Amino acid sequence: MTARPDSRPTASAPRRFEPEDLFRDPAFSQPVISPDGESLAYLAPSGGRRNVWVRGIDQEHEDARRVTHDTRRGIVTFFWSDDPRWLLYLQDTDGNEDWHLFRVDLEDPSDEAQDLTPLAPGSRVFSAEMMLTRPGTVLVTMNPRPASLDMFLIDVRTGETTLLHEQAEAGADLLLDRDGAPAFVARVTADGSTEFSAVDPRSGERHLLLRAGGPEQPMGVEVQRSTPDGAGLLLSLHHDGEDLQLVRVDRETAEVSVLAAVPGRSLDTMSMLAPGVLPPTLYTDRATGDVLAVRFAGPRPHVEVIDPGFAEVHAALDALSDGVLGTLSSDLSGTRWVATFDHDRQPEAWLYDHATGDSRLLFRPHPQLDPAHLAPMEPVSFPARDGLPLPGYLTLPVGVPTRGLPLVLVVHGGPWALDSWGFSPQAQFLADRGCAVLQVNFRGSTGHGRRHVLAGLGEFAGAMHTDLLDAVDWAVGRGLADPDRIGIMGGSYGGYAALVGAAFTPERFAAAVDLVGIADLTSFLRALPPVSRPYLASNWIAYAGDPEDPAQEADMLARSPISRVEEITTPLLIAHGANDARVMKGESDRIVASLRERGVPVEYLVADDEGHGFGNPENEIRLQRAVAAHFDRHLT
Repeated sequence: MTARPDSRPTASAPRRFEPEDLFRDPAFSQPVISPDGESLAYLAPSGGRRNVWVRGIDQEHEDARRVTHDTRRGIVTFFWSDDPRWLLYLQDTDGNEDWHLFRVDLEDPSDEAQDLTPLAPGSRVFSAEMMLTRPGTVLVTMNPRPASLDMFLIDVRTGETTLLHEQAEAGADLLLDRDGAPAFVARVTADGSTEFSAVDPRSGERHLLLRAGGPEQPMGVEVQRSTPDGAGLLLSLHHDGEDLQLVRVDRETAEVSVLAAVPGRSLDTMSMLAPGVLPPTLYTDRATGDVLAVRFAGPRPHVEVIDPGFAEVHAALDALSDGVLGTLSSDLSGTRWVATFDHDRQPEAWLYDHATGDSRLLFRPHPQLDPAHLAPMEPVSFPARDGLPLPGYLTLPVGVPTRGLPLVLVVHGGPWALDSWGFSPQAQFLADRGCAVLQVNFRGSTGHGRRHVLAGLGEFAGAMHTDLLDAVDWAVGRGLADPDRIGIMGGSYGGYAALVGAAFTPERFAAAVDLVGIADLTSFLRALPPVSRPYLASNWIAYAGDPEDPAQEADMLARSPISRVEEITTPLLIAHGANDARVMKGESDRIVASLRERGVPVEYLVADDEGHGFGNPENEIRLQRAVAAHFDRHLT
């Protein structure tokens, strides 16, 4: 599907948004119903930071109570305990990703949040979830041994912590049944694939079931979990086809059966609903853990129901919005449901009662925005120079002629992630300022099949970059974009891509914005923490190279923007968080110092209270003001 320049909706007059309109924290977000169905928890701003609020299911926000009191950094991840008295959330320090798990006692308004995981620097919580068969207990994976991912049981009420399972070897992860007993082990091998073995409950011996993954799944087998009874292993695999499917592996026979597959679509495992928030690939029953439905990527994401008992609920939910189901929660009985819906202009959240059939709009996260003034995000597709299909999204200004526009190429991070249809403050902000915005799922992106991701092998600063150039040529060829007014921007890998654009093809870009981007692939890989090392073989080492191999190190340097910094003439805006734990701030420091030595214009924003991306709204708004000024100066 391609967008037509003459098929745009128009408003009576274009409106220019201020950064505050689009980049303030959502008024409401991430609602989750309590296990008894009587309360709603959600995020809302207070004192300039996202905090958790709780209200009765039939109450309004005016009656809600703020139950967390963070003032340094907004909360992103929280969840209910199985007892509605307790609420749990994760928090780090100024973006450094040293995640700790905190508990809030909702029956004691004066109670301060308790840190259930008082870890030493260098260790953090990697995951936390309630144990269905052990009431009042949360299963936490963390690394008090810095290079090992160990599992612990924490009593929510007392905070008592008990070691459940130690990681026996680096890269070997246990998959537990609903009782917390080892059912399977997933072991990453030297070539980056994963061996899945069944664990004998009596002897602890392992029985190999299959080997899967590797570079075709660069982030590992994203879905890997035991069925609640331990009799089967659920995996996301390409299996015998091109697309990523949900399969079940029998622990006794190793037979593989397909649970969910949609021709031409892959499981949606790496798209983003909001910064730091992934959609659930699997929708599960709160009481049993059984899988109800599966989300697939595509021009618009698609939800495939696999539990017949959930079909009626899903049909009722689907009728509430013309968006796509995002997050979903229910009470333990499966009667009351709270659903969010992704939408390019009007995301929203609804409450649905399956017993009565009643439904109610809970909120829209951006009530200050008029959908009529927002630009549709249209799915597009075009071929790369070697014929590989490149899907993407085009956002055009509302109410102005769509010919010869300045264009900004917004490149997603990862790179093993994907752009997906939904509300994008960045795209809306740039489109409102008169720019066409193009987001491309270049080769190496996930969500578009095995061939698409594998086409990125060895193509950093190669075909992964020429895909972006081909996207620009497509927009110029259709008359949408002015070839002399092309900008590029992105964060993380997207920041690397912006730097590659400025350093490798400076003649193609009139302006570039790099947010927390990689300047030197070798120093980036060497700085990653020890706990991540076993998991790099299928992604960074397979696709970019191993810096410990001299020949590969030389190739990586040749593909690094730092090696061509003297060729940068494109005006640059660079931003970095001082506490970035993924891409060290030194990456940006080196680029900026070199450019300033040569007298090349570069603006550098550093936020002392941020990490890998800007999360605090005042920093994001400051950044977007700079982005607007940068592109206004060089593209318009």
